[in-house]
Amino acid sequence: MRSLLEINELTKYFPVKTGLFGRVVGYVRAVDGVSFKISEGAVFALVGESGSGKTTILRCVLRLTEPTSGEILIEGRNVTQLRGKDLKWFRRNVQAVFQNPYLSLNPRMKVKDLIAEPLKTHTNVSKNEVYRKVAEVLALVGLPEIVANQYPPNLSGGQAQRVAIARALSIEPKLLLLDEPTSALDVSVQAQILNLLVELKEKLGLTYLLVTHDLSVVRYMSDYIAVMYLGKIMEIGTAEEIFSEPKHPYTLALLSSVPELNPQAKKLKKKIILPGEPPSPMNPPSGCRLSNRCPYATKECVTEEPKLTKITETHYVRCLRHEDLSSLITREA
Repeated sequence: MRSLLEINELTKYFPVKTGLFGRVVGYVRAVDGVSFKISEGAVFALVGESGSGKTTILRCVLRLTEPTSGEILIEGRNVTQLRGKDLKWFRRNVQAVFQNPYLSLNPRMKVKDLIAEPLKTHTNVSKNEVYRKVAEVLALVGLPEIVANQYPPNLSGGQAQRVAIARALSIEPKLLLLDEPTSALDVSVQAQILNLLVELKEKLGLTYLLVTHDLSVVRYMSDYIAVMYLGKIMEIGTAEEIFSEPKHPYTLALLSSVPELNPQAKKLKKKIILPGEPPSPMNPPSGCRLSNRCPYATKECVTEEPKLTKITETHYVRCLRHEDLSSLITREA
């Protein structure tokens, strides 16, 4: 299956300035040489703790943040070089759903006008056709027609997020970027929104780039997963490979941090706790980014920066000791 989105060696450095004249004293390495591909119809998840660079990648794809270097290709077109009609084509085919719907929806506009706005901008349909399309897309996301005349502040969190999804889908995009789409919602509503997103993907043939720190959401929705730490991808593979056969200590630490409801299963799992706090992205450690926190780090890990190593056709890991990791954990468990 062909790639819809392809990212090659993407970097984004934010300058740190000081003094009256804004002298640059350093750079925050938010994203540092990230590459991956997303096939049509797939759900690709970026996971990692806060500050790992997940949302910065999403903002670069959306052209909300200009990358420092690298390529972002949508159907072979370099997003960073699009202008005029080509940029309008990009805006129509790439849409986003953000974490807090109340911040992404204009509180002074009725729901019907919020959804109609992208239709009026990106299509040539008549006024009557626009509002017929609004009714259709509201029904698609499970909202009654009465919601069309309401304002976002009058909606519940789940309803507001459904409106945000409806607005994004109104112009039939190919790629939908999901930035923590359920983290601002009540637990009882989260499952409804996740089920809706899965149903819409199957019905409309959508492709998702999912950014989240919630591993339960990742496991439920994703086909492929990239685990990020301090601006770099530490491990990438299918959801089955990442959850069943993780090869990087950081991935293992993330997975072992998930609460286990089955007491028997909890005894069988090796718990990995990373000491200390993540270092500043202004001054990352030499060698492996995890070397100062990894319980299995050696002198080589401190001096030599590992590259993404191919394990299978879909599974890659950035670790010098990935071949020893399974035996080390088994021996300690």
